Amino acid sequence: MSGKGPSIWDAFCTIPGKIYGGDSGDIACDHYHLWPQDIALMKQMNLKAYRFSLSWPRIQPLGYGKVNPDGIQFYNELIDALLAAGIVPWITLYHWDLPLALQLEKDGWLHPDIANYFADYAAVCFDAFGDRVKNWITINEPWVVAMLGYGQGVFAPGRTSNAEPYMAAHHLLRAHAYAVDVYRRSFLPQQKGRIGITSNCDWREPLTSSQADHDAAERALDFFLGWFADPIYHGDYPSSMRIRVGDRLPHFQDKDRELLLGSSDFFGLNHYTTMYAANADSVAKQTAVYGNGGLSEDQDVSLSLDPNWPLTRMNWAIVPWGCQKLLEWIDRKYKHPEIIITENGAAFDDQLIDDQVNDLQRIDFYAGYLEAVVKAMQNGVDVKGYFAWSLLDNFEWASGYSKRFGLHFVDFQTQKRVAKASAKWYGKVIDKNGF
Repeated sequence: MSGKGPSIWDAFCTIPGKIYGGDSGDIACDHYHLWPQDIALMKQMNLKAYRFSLSWPRIQPLGYGKVNPDGIQFYNELIDALLAAGIVPWITLYHWDLPLALQLEKDGWLHPDIANYFADYAAVCFDAFGDRVKNWITINEPWVVAMLGYGQGVFAPGRTSNAEPYMAAHHLLRAHAYAVDVYRRSFLPQQKGRIGITSNCDWREPLTSSQADHDAAERALDFFLGWFADPIYHGDYPSSMRIRVGDRLPHFQDKDRELLLGSSDFFGLNHYTTMYAANADSVAKQTAVYGNGGLSEDQDVSLSLDPNWPLTRMNWAIVPWGCQKLLEWIDRKYKHPEIIITENGAAFDDQLIDDQVNDLQRIDFYAGYLEAVVKAMQNGVDVKGYFAWSLLDNFEWASGYSKRFGLHFVDFQTQKRVAKASAKWYGKVIDKNGF
C-alpha cells in the first residue's frame, strides 16, 4: 500500500491457525484512509492528545536504506491535521511490525546490529516530524516482543525458546538507548522535545501474607517490569533475574550501560489487570495459571485470579486497586519518576442497538481506574498523563480483528460520568497538561 514494505506481522498472518478467524491488519479500522473522519471524531470528543504508532516498513520498506516518500507524506498530513485540530501528537516509533527484510536477513531482534538499524530509522523520523512532534516513545511493550514473539511463539515472528527472549529484550533495550542518544545529540537542541519508552505491567499481589508469597510477587514484577525498567533506572537487570536466568541473561557493555542509564524522560506504562502471585512449589507448578508474566520456569511463581473479580472480554480481571498499587510501587522503586499511563482500557462484547452502545461497563471501568490513579496521586505519585485504549476498534494481533474494543459512548452526558467520578484527575491533570 503506497510503497509500504512487508512486516513480520504481514507474514505471520498468512500462516494458517496463527490468527483467530484468519484475520489480518491489511485493512482493520482503515485509519490510513479514514484519518480525516477519525480526527473529526477526536475533536468532537474534545481529545487533547492522540497517541499513535509509526509503521517502520511504511517509512523504510526494507528497514534500512531508501525512505518511502508516500509514508512520510501520510504521517506529515496526519500530524498537521492533528495540530490544526488542537490535538497533541504522541508518536511511538515501534509497535511490533518489524520490516520483514530485517527478520529474514538479520534474524530480527536477535542480531546486535538491529540497534543501529533502529537508531537510523528513528533519525529519519526525528528529521521528518520532530519540528512538530515533541513527545516520542521509542518502543511499545518490549516484553511482548521478547516473550510472545521469541519465547512463547504466539506473536510474530513465532519463535519458541527459553533463551531467545532474553537476547531479544537485550537488543530492544539497546535499540531504545541508541535512538534516544541520536535524538538528544542531534535533534533535541533544536526540537526541544522529550523521549521515553513504554513498558507493560500487570500488578502482582501476594496471595498470602507469607514472606515466600511476598517475595514471589516481587520476583514476578522483576521479570515483568523490572526486566526493562531496571537497566534504564539502575543500570542493570534485577538481581533476581541474574540469579535465576544465569548465562542466558546477557550483560551490557559499558557503552550500552551508559547510554541506557537515564534514557527515558518519563516512565511510560501500559496497565490493564492484576493477578495473585504465590511461590510455586512442586505441586503448584503442575496446576498454576502462569498468565503473562514471563518464563514460568525461571520465576517459580504461581499466578491466579480471584473468582469474584469481574472480567473483560479478553478475560482480564478488572481490579482498580491494583493500578494504584503498581503506580505506588513504581514511584518507590524508581525514585519518583514522572509517569505517563500510555494505555489503560477494557474490551467488552458491545451490542450495537440503533447505532449506539449502552457502554456502562466501559464507563465504570474508566471511572474505577481513574479514581485509583487519583488516589495514587494523592499519595505523592507523579502521574502526568493518561491515554485510553483505544479510540478505535483494532486488529488485536493473534486475537484477530475485533469490533469490541473501541470507545463507545451513548452520548456526552454518559461520558461525563467518567469525568465526574474523577474530577480532580480531569481538572488538574488532563486540562492542565494537554492530555
